[in-house]
Amino acid sequence: MFYLMILFFVLGYVAIALEHSIKVNKAATALLLGVGLWVMLMIDAQGILGNGLNEKFREFLGCNPDLLNSQGIERYVKFVVDSQVLEFLGEIAEILFFLMGAMTIVEIVDQHGGFKIITNRIRTRSRVKLLWVISIITFFMSAILDNLTTSIVMVALLRKLIDDKHERWLYAGMVIVAANAGGAWSPIGDVTTIMLWIKGNITTGGIIPKLFLPSLVSLLVPLSLLSFFLKGDFPESEKHLLEKSHSAAPATRRERHVIFVLGVGALLFTPVFKVVTHLPPFMGMLLGLSLLWIFTELMYHRKHEMDEKEKRTVSRVIKNVDVPTILFFLGILMAVDALQTAGHLTLLSQWLDKSFASPYPPNILIGVLSSIVDNVPLVAGAMGMHEAVPVTQAAGSLANYAVDGSFWNLLAYCAGTGGSILIIGSAAGVAVMGLEKIDFMWYAKRISLLALIGYFSGILTYFIIVG
Repeated sequence: MFYLMILFFVLGYVAIALEHSIKVNKAATALLLGVGLWVMLMIDAQGILGNGLNEKFREFLGCNPDLLNSQGIERYVKFVVDSQVLEFLGEIAEILFFLMGAMTIVEIVDQHGGFKIITNRIRTRSRVKLLWVISIITFFMSAILDNLTTSIVMVALLRKLIDDKHERWLYAGMVIVAANAGGAWSPIGDVTTIMLWIKGNITTGGIIPKLFLPSLVSLLVPLSLLSFFLKGDFPESEKHLLEKSHSAAPATRRERHVIFVLGVGALLFTPVFKVVTHLPPFMGMLLGLSLLWIFTELMYHRKHEMDEKEKRTVSRVIKNVDVPTILFFLGILMAVDALQTAGHLTLLSQWLDKSFASPYPPNILIGVLSSIVDNVPLVAGAMGMHEAVPVTQAAGSLANYAVDGSFWNLLAYCAGTGGSILIIGSAAGVAVMGLEKIDFMWYAKRISLLALIGYFSGILTYFIIVG
């Protein structure tokens, strides 16, 4: 059963990668994969946990000596159900509640036209200048919001500015690169950095100084190269000022500004909340959501003349949150946790340690692989292979695995920016591909090489910074 779990995981992963071909949503496959692996583990718990790969199982028996003499599989059931499942569920729930809160806040701001405060200020007609403006805005917005949401907002903007489909694809390709680069240096900019941050592998004060410049270089290098191929301005007929949304926002200009400030402020306040209160980050996110919720409820309470169906309250807006994406994360994280409990990740860790003297090659490999498969399970797997060592206990080779150590910082960079190499390698890429119907091979020919050059340029910059 131990090896069947590997086969089942690989088949599930292939099904996720071929989502559009087999016409099965990846969230459904991920949930089947997550639950299925735990079922397989329980069917042969005695054989799998008896292989000695799980140190926590030995510690569990040491803390529960009464189970040493238990008959049958009672000790294994107790360990898996009472210890592992509940422990992992708590960690997963922190990530999911954080994502739900963040996605709801962003949706509220977007529904009330808050992002127009930024997009309405873009007026340039120059092809090169527009490319730089769009890319830089995307880079910083994705660090504050997240790369998925930012890419969706910027694609909507590009549709209002550029008529020609293939020319718009070029800008959309750079939006993917910029969104992933911007998300890599912020603890809330990408799901993978959120995972590392919530687990305590990285801190806000550690990741930003070390990864900002490498992430910026990974964008500026392809951006500069692409600029050589763009000439002139957009024709007057194709240059659009940003028009008002087709459905007018149900808020005044002042209310829209307040919602924008409250929403973005809630996202920015979350790291501060964690430092000040020492509580999990999702609580800070939910606190921000509650304040924004209260403001919008009071705002609509004063609008007696407005039809109830036109009021974009949180209870209505929350229905637009991408629940399948949240369920996908739930399933894939459950699957990785099952492999960690069974000992597969321990074996993989031992193989990597024997094969590579430095912790850097595995991270670079993870970054390249993240262009083919989703980076969430790759990062979750890496987190399962190694524990973050407290700084006071980090000495010698363990220094790389200390909190804010080189292994974790480079993992955040590689997993985030490596997904830009292929359009299917990141949530931002998949979203833009779906919105713009960008052809896979078109992206591979026009953007992939630029993204790959930027990826390795950022790694080189990181090595220079850390010495």
